Amino acid sequence: MSGPKFTEVMKKDYTILIPDMTTIHFKFLAHIFRSYGYNVEILYNQGQEVVDEGLKYVHNDTCYPALLCIGQMMDALHSGKYDVHKTALLLSQTGGGCRASNYVCLLRKALDKAGFDFVPVLSLNFAGLDENAIPFTIPMVIKAMMAVIYGDTLMLLRNQVIPYEIEKGDADRLTEEWTARLLSNFRSTQLLSRRTLRKNLNAIAADFAKIPVRDEQRVKVGVVGEIYVKYAALGNNNLEQFLYEQGCETMVPGLYDFIMYTMQNSLEDDALYGSSKWKHFFHVQIVKFLNGIRNEMRKAAMDHGFTAPSEFSHLLDLAASVIGRGCKMGEGWLLSGEMMELAELGYANIITVQPFGCLPNHIVAKGMARTVKEKCPQANIVAIDYDPGATRVNQENRIKLMLSIARENLKQQEQEPALV
Repeated sequence: MSGPKFTEVMKKDYTILIPDMTTIHFKFLAHIFRSYGYNVEILYNQGQEVVDEGLKYVHNDTCYPALLCIGQMMDALHSGKYDVHKTALLLSQTGGGCRASNYVCLLRKALDKAGFDFVPVLSLNFAGLDENAIPFTIPMVIKAMMAVIYGDTLMLLRNQVIPYEIEKGDADRLTEEWTARLLSNFRSTQLLSRRTLRKNLNAIAADFAKIPVRDEQRVKVGVVGEIYVKYAALGNNNLEQFLYEQGCETMVPGLYDFIMYTMQNSLEDDALYGSSKWKHFFHVQIVKFLNGIRNEMRKAAMDHGFTAPSEFSHLLDLAASVIGRGCKMGEGWLLSGEMMELAELGYANIITVQPFGCLPNHIVAKGMARTVKEKCPQANIVAIDYDPGATRVNQENRIKLMLSIARENLKQQEQEPALV
């Protein structure tokens, strides 16, 4: 389904609306788009009206993240806040077997139905799926990678400090301060250097380590699942906030790992189906480059006493011990590997979140839970489905049941030294 073309001239006076997914990261990514002349705005509208707008224009059996993203956009267009004749919309396309490749078509269908067929839709993809795809240059891609690693670092450290902070709000204030500092430097080409990245990551970790915290044990919870529902508060009914209110420390694997997963899949394809020598060499170099950036984040976190993600090679081995790496629809082998990684890192109480009916994630999350428990007996796993008909009360009650088991396990661990 084709739509109006977004032209170079439109960049001057069109506002491009983007649904929020992971707020810290998207602030950086929006800033990068603006530095290349795109007037972008992240949508933070929430509430039942967004769900209702999605249900009006997207079939309720269709992917829940699609319904929410399109609902946010349609709610924004109907709000009166924007000149709809000077507004464009942006959605990503994965290019994989997931329905996320079809979001743009679903959005255009919704626009036609609502009488907004003149609104251009831009696509964010690297697979040549859409003629309205935003063109990427190499510096733009590298800046985006840096943005994601900074976002992951701030998310990781904030999550490990906020449950224990003595002065409420310290972690959030520091997150905002560092976000502002980094944004002010994103135009600089110096930001692209590994040396600058290393310096910034160490300074960020050092600042978070200085926040006064209480010395106490808390239930540690890991969150995995479908990429949108895992990160977006709109998609998971503010799951992280709920877990903080329940007295938990939370770890959510980073967005950067999903990028590495997609690139690693290129190597898996090379092994499974064959490729030219030069194409394989190119894939190897990209994975090596990405892994080097990721290791800078790991080192900075560990050097300042924080729990860091495993080596990516170890994550690959964990995944391979329970599932074939040719399983790469949706979050594929990465999700299964992340469950095992979280259990190893001490976040054995695991919530897997997915849209109801999301076939890939039901297979690699719910379907792998038993195998993961056999490999990691300490794992305490609960699967939570999200869709327009699922009640928040039921979701939270199931999580509370899992947490009651987690608290009993923590109590036993605390008593064990006294028995020796």
